[in-house]
Amino acid sequence: MYAVKKRPLGKTGLELSALGFGASSIGAEFRSIDVDEALRCVNVAMDRGMNYIDTAAYYGRGMSEIMLGRVLPTLDRDSYVLSTKLGRYAPAHFDFSARRVAESIDISLERMKLDHLDIVFCHDVEFVDLDPIVNETIPALQKEVEKGKVRYIGVSGYPMKIFHEMIERSDLDVVLTYNHYTLQNDMALALVEPCQQAGVGLINAAPFSARLLTDAPLPDWHKSTADVRDVAAKAAKHCRDKGTNIAKLALQYSVANDDFASCVVGSANPDRVSQWCDWLDEPLDEALVAEVKAILEPIHNWVYVEGRPENNDQ
Repeated sequence: MYAVKKRPLGKTGLELSALGFGASSIGAEFRSIDVDEALRCVNVAMDRGMNYIDTAAYYGRGMSEIMLGRVLPTLDRDSYVLSTKLGRYAPAHFDFSARRVAESIDISLERMKLDHLDIVFCHDVEFVDLDPIVNETIPALQKEVEKGKVRYIGVSGYPMKIFHEMIERSDLDVVLTYNHYTLQNDMALALVEPCQQAGVGLINAAPFSARLLTDAPLPDWHKSTADVRDVAAKAAKHCRDKGTNIAKLALQYSVANDDFASCVVGSANPDRVSQWCDWLDEPLDEALVAEVKAILEPIHNWVYVEGRPENNDQ
């Protein structure tokens, strides 16, 4: 099956499944969940060939990691690659201090019942001054690498600007970008060459752009404008008229690009996780991709401001 395909992550030596499991949803980050169903998602993901699991201390304010702590001890530790994130702990609470780095890693290890973390990302760094991330947070993470608690270090966030700056200013192993390699937005392609030159692994997340590229209603917090929603709705209708689903096309499209080590997407519904893998067993309809991209052209690479203005491109 296609989801079993593995790709190298920069110079880390790790190989990630082309489709990665995002564990934010099992932390009830987006809706109330059925705990047993949510826990089953992790096993379904592993059974279907996903070996990469991504979470964060922030997701569910610890619940995602606690939920993983119910499942991960039952799995062979060498059978999966796990990343978590630190620095963001509530919507407006950020702490990237060296002391909190050490505490956060220990807490994440305890919650998930692990003795080491494969990757730790500095989470949503666009909300803070990047200087302390470079001068304090990453050096603190490097000490955790020396202790054997962490294997590799990365940054995650939304604006493209933060990645270019952090790759230039610090010694990173991996970056994780979301919403920036989809049918609507391909700005993350600008990271491919800088990452390759620096030996930095590149991971993509959120192929559905927070449901914009699905038939599901958008969440209240979605920042898209009325024009963006209207154009996306036209693209979704075109897919329905063709007898398919824009979410299927969006997932297939984002996963297909070998320049990204993995494409991360999450759900607390095990049937949905299995469906994604079924979709990846089917060929990508390149003609439909071209038609949908033509419909989406008026909103191509539309983005919103996230975090500090100076950390954004606009």
